[in-house]
Amino acid sequence: MQPSPQDASDKPLAGVIWVMFAMLWFVSLDTLAKYLMQEYPLIQVVWARFFFHIVIVTALLGKKRAAQVKSRSIKFQIWRSCLMLATTSLFFTGLQFLPLATATTLMFLSPIFVTVLAIPMLGERVGMRRWVGIAIGFAGAMVVVRPGIIEMEWSMVFLIAAALSHALYQIFTRGVRVHDGSMTSLFYTGLVGALVMSLLVPFNWQPVPAPQWPLFAGLGLAGCVGHLCFIRGFQCAQASVVAPFNYTTLVWAVLSGYILFDEIPDRWTLMGASLIIFAGLYIFHRERLVKQNQSQ
Repeated sequence: MQPSPQDASDKPLAGVIWVMFAMLWFVSLDTLAKYLMQEYPLIQVVWARFFFHIVIVTALLGKKRAAQVKSRSIKFQIWRSCLMLATTSLFFTGLQFLPLATATTLMFLSPIFVTVLAIPMLGERVGMRRWVGIAIGFAGAMVVVRPGIIEMEWSMVFLIAAALSHALYQIFTRGVRVHDGSMTSLFYTGLVGALVMSLLVPFNWQPVPAPQWPLFAGLGLAGCVGHLCFIRGFQCAQASVVAPFNYTTLVWAVLSGYILFDEIPDRWTLMGASLIIFAGLYIFHRERLVKQNQSQ
């Protein structure tokens, strides 16, 4: 097959760099949240993540905000926003009690959940080889969780639920991308979270000293910039090139956990992470082969 004009304009290195920066911003968000939750209520931290997200995106839209916030698929956008609120709330809940690297590892289940959920929701077919990859991924999760062996396993349930919610968020994002632009979706990503948490946070408010307000604003900034870098990465290069670099999140998470919280992932977490990452990359590879065969 001859490369299309879009293929010829790809910038793989730029795409990889953008995605790696996105992962750094996402881990910065998680790190800030874990730090703030040592002193402030969960609801207040979740509120800041979404409130400042909306403030920043609204400022970025500028004079075009009225046109950009008009969605041609408002139902999908509201569902996406609800799922992002659920994902963030569940993830932050588990993150309070688990090392950053462990929480990050369990979120790697999202691509595996996407593959499973795509069968009933998108009508996609999954072959035996991809089912093997799914089984390996869940085995990796069990290595990390080790049910009945370690303490606080209930907190890991929140992380697994967050991975499932995030998988649903990705599926709805697939559906909405043909209707709305990236900035419209970025706005709606935080809309429900900002509205709902603004109603709840007055009942869970703890006064914030002036020097710490930049940290709260940093939650929204990190989430917003992370999403923008992620979008830019997929605009510069094909998904098959940049998607595997999502797993660099674990590198940043291990470094942040060690430097700021004195956390060192145990061998079981690293072993489980290796299995989950291998399974995710294998499933992605099989999906790419299927798409190539369909296009020929």
